[in-house]
Amino acid sequence: MASTSTHEIWVELEGAADSDQEELEALTLELRQHLLEFEVEQAELARRAVAPDGTKVAGALTVGALIVTVGVPLLPKVLDVIKAWIENRPVRTATVTIGEDSIEVEALSSSDQRRLIDAFIASHGPSSQD
Repeated sequence: MASTSTHEIWVELEGAADSDQEELEALTLELRQHLLEFEVEQAELARRAVAPDGTKVAGALTVGALIVTVGVPLLPKVLDVIKAWIENRPVRTATVTIGEDSIEVEALSSSDQRRLIDAFIASHGPSSQD
């Protein structure tokens, strides 16, 4: 039986210098809806298991963060969707994390950004086992 493996990815938006928490929350919900249109398995607002220093509530929503479950074949498309989405939004970067690996996706159209994304995807694609 062949099964498609999935990745759970953490997507964290960093707003523009003049963005506030409400705007970042609205942008996060907008990105969530956009990702759900591209057949990701799940896209949920992220919660911290442990309260960060200076906060009192563990399990609180992390403003600007999503946890997205996506099949490995859709990972390149999800990163392309995120990159295209932030181009016309007041978002500085979207940090995408899989396990301990992270990449900052920026609203740039440079070939260097494309190579970084491709290398990131390749490192999390299906491994070839013969």
